[in-house]
Amino acid sequence: MMSQAFYTGISGLKNYSTGIDVIANNLANISTVGFRGYSAEFASLFEDTLQETSTIHSDNVGGGVRVQTSGMNNSQGTLMIGDRSTDLAILGDGWFGIIGEKEETIYTRDGAFSIDANADLVTADGYYVLGTLANNISEENVLTQQLGETPLGDVNTQEKLRFPQTLTFPPQPSTKVNFLGNIGVGYEPVAMGAAVVDAQNNRNDLKLVFTKDPQQTPPGTQYNVVATLKSPDGQTLYDTQSGRVAFDERGALISSTLSTINNNGTDVSINLGTGFDGLISIDTPKTSYSSSVDGTIGGELIEYTINENADIIASFSNGEQSSIGKVAVYHFQNNQGLSRVSGARFQESANSGKAQFYKDTNGQNVIGTTVVNYRLESSNVDIAVGLTELIILQRSYDANSKSITTADQMMQKALEMDA
Repeated sequence: MMSQAFYTGISGLKNYSTGIDVIANNLANISTVGFRGYSAEFASLFEDTLQETSTIHSDNVGGGVRVQTSGMNNSQGTLMIGDRSTDLAILGDGWFGIIGEKEETIYTRDGAFSIDANADLVTADGYYVLGTLANNISEENVLTQQLGETPLGDVNTQEKLRFPQTLTFPPQPSTKVNFLGNIGVGYEPVAMGAAVVDAQNNRNDLKLVFTKDPQQTPPGTQYNVVATLKSPDGQTLYDTQSGRVAFDERGALISSTLSTINNNGTDVSINLGTGFDGLISIDTPKTSYSSSVDGTIGGELIEYTINENADIIASFSNGEQSSIGKVAVYHFQNNQGLSRVSGARFQESANSGKAQFYKDTNGQNVIGTTVVNYRLESSNVDIAVGLTELIILQRSYDANSKSITTADQMMQKALEMDA
């Protein structure tokens, strides 16, 4: 049995040395962004049964220890402040997908991304970040569709994310203008106006002038109206339209023949309302009005940001925004089964299962978590816990070393007695 002590002690030295390596690697990566710590899990070897039996004591002798597995710590790491809007952290479960030169997909919690010279979203060492493109940008880098959110595609359709360095939000010409206000009941002309956007990205001036008709037909009142549409500098007249509006005895609008006006190639509908829901004609000392116009002036790209839904948002100089893509967040049935490539990077394995996306109640793919920009997830290794485990493993290693020394001394004495 003295020889068994040698083997038991040696197994302890070998396996606790492995445990020390695991903890040392954790501590070495205490500052690695997105790092997941591991802990060594030990199991006893098969035991030997002694020939003698006893009703009081166990007749089994252990055969040593082995490393059964090293388990991943999936707790959330502390969030650190990042330098860029493309620095991302995942709150909760999930992994970013990146792809390298060999086109293999790697998964990581390290969201220290940036935009390279080719306008691709990449890691610090040039791996491409995967996601879904909205395909709403033309070859001329003009936005073709304004989106609040980009639907996440299927797992196997994710691609490299490219951010155009220049991007134009095209002008959306005005098609309708609404007027609201009181033009009074006097004979003094009343003017009101609005700025309308044309297809050439100009804000042109629409002006309406109301003049009370000298020939009134009771009950109510009638006005002649002239609409003009000019360039902002007033030098170019695009169109002139005239019409007639009528109010009943209460001052409510009952009819208008002024309908549309040409805005440098685009027809704009002029809506004066009906009843009291628009223009009115009431005898009050002061007249006032307001207008609302659709259409949007064009703008140029200011910046990209990434919101909590992982949508890539382009912001423009005209105050408009649009999603142009979405960063993919992958999930696995068993995160413990992922195979570590290096540091904070992993690959799927037979134990982890295939990468998948979560789905909402409508069956649409969703990221299933929250993404935060200007933040990075630090290593989830607790230095205090790591040092404590290191001390325990070191003591265990020393104890097994002592058992080997003791077994050796006992063997020497046995040999001396034999002599």
